[in-house]
Amino acid sequence: MLFNSYIFIFLFLPLTLAGWYLLNRLKAWEGAKVFLAGMSLWFYGYFNVYYLAIIVASILGNYLLSCLMKFSRTRFTARLGLLCGLLLNLGFLFYFKYYDFFFENINLIFRANFTLKHILLPLGISFFTFQQLSFIIDRCTGRAEHYSFINYVTFVTFFPQLIAGPIVTYREMMPQFEDKGRRSFQPDNFAKGIVIFTIGLGKKVLLADVLALPVNFGFEQTAFLDTTSTLLVILAYTLEIYFDFSGYSDMAIGLGKMFNIELPVNFNSPYKACSVKGLWQRWHMTLSRFFIQYVYIPLGGSRKGKVRTVVNTFLVFFLSGLWHGANWTYIAWGTMQGLLVIWDNLGIVGVKGSDMKKPVRFTIPKWLGWIFTFGFFNLSLFFFRSDSMAGAFLMFRNIFAFKDTGYIYKIAAKLDVPEFYLVKQAVNLMAPDRLKYAYLLAFILLLFVSGFIVTRKNTLEIVREHPLNGRLCAFVTVIFVWSVISFSQVSTFIYFNF
Repeated sequence: MLFNSYIFIFLFLPLTLAGWYLLNRLKAWEGAKVFLAGMSLWFYGYFNVYYLAIIVASILGNYLLSCLMKFSRTRFTARLGLLCGLLLNLGFLFYFKYYDFFFENINLIFRANFTLKHILLPLGISFFTFQQLSFIIDRCTGRAEHYSFINYVTFVTFFPQLIAGPIVTYREMMPQFEDKGRRSFQPDNFAKGIVIFTIGLGKKVLLADVLALPVNFGFEQTAFLDTTSTLLVILAYTLEIYFDFSGYSDMAIGLGKMFNIELPVNFNSPYKACSVKGLWQRWHMTLSRFFIQYVYIPLGGSRKGKVRTVVNTFLVFFLSGLWHGANWTYIAWGTMQGLLVIWDNLGIVGVKGSDMKKPVRFTIPKWLGWIFTFGFFNLSLFFFRSDSMAGAFLMFRNIFAFKDTGYIYKIAAKLDVPEFYLVKQAVNLMAPDRLKYAYLLAFILLLFVSGFIVTRKNTLEIVREHPLNGRLCAFVTVIFVWSVISFSQVSTFIYFNF
């Protein structure tokens, strides 16, 4: 079920909120959690009932292991439990997400003939698997206690963060579900939740989904693009993925607030960063937190010399790329990010005025650091968005083609959205031969407006700094109505694929 759908907004969400607060008002504390978990499973299984069997099996396997760890008395049994937890969760993830990728490459390298399964990737499997993996690791190392089954199910399935994050931990979620003070309706929290959710909804429906129209066409026609069209397509994708992921993150936090549950910030204006390292401290923050806590630090972090630090950093980003998808393009993207972060860590070049903990040889102004950071991130997305390495390299080659194929007009014409209808009709009547220029102007204007929004305060800053007055309520109402009217052209979230 999509957040940006009629059934979610006008049926699922009102029913879930009403049931949650009614059961809590009746002091049916456990019943409220059972209800919330059941509704969350409906939310997840709405796409495909087959998905329900997968997530339930994962939950039961991890909970059983947690139960067995109660009887662990020796270091050996703890290590055995840890090994079982890793095999269970990573094996689960490998089978559904990486099986075909692994054996396809085995077939290619060794000329083998393993049969590919073409398994349907369950939604959000990387998110709920990592969430449970963090719990099991901490259980086996003695840092987490055992919880009741319904608490555990509610922790894993809480629908705002179930499919595309943030990757939450039991430490930040379990106490909130146990806190009876959060079970009563709080108007201020609820109002803020609506505002945050609606702004995120607008980002997704009115910006990300509109930008996706020329982007999808551009990446389908890579062989015909010229320098200008290639640069505009990748800029549009950079903005699309920003509003898509930022929009989901806002909606998740907003929904959490409606239930008086505080979800961690997962996205904090990353395009304002002046270094790649700074960008990754703002982008998909809970994924970075997971890899730092469970990979980087256990491998020694930065405590075992410069070479080990470089290797550990590279491994984190390599795994981050692989986490995003079973394709060499994602690995190449993660590798590129890792190399750029390592470059930042070497301390050769620093950004003037930034928080530099170590001395650097050369400093550059912030604006130049921002250009390099934003530019390199744009280029790295050629790998992230392309279906193959060949397609990504073709896009790089297009930048230096220095030819005019006229495809920029065909790309811009994909912005045939309802908001452009009256302008289209007027141009068709007065000067039909100018219509392609009108589309191009609309495309450039959309990029300009999107870029301007990126430079402004993010959603959480707006809600934190502005009172819930009539002006903000009017703005939110317009965004909500406009978004709902535009639901016919929505698409799934990009991070649903991970």
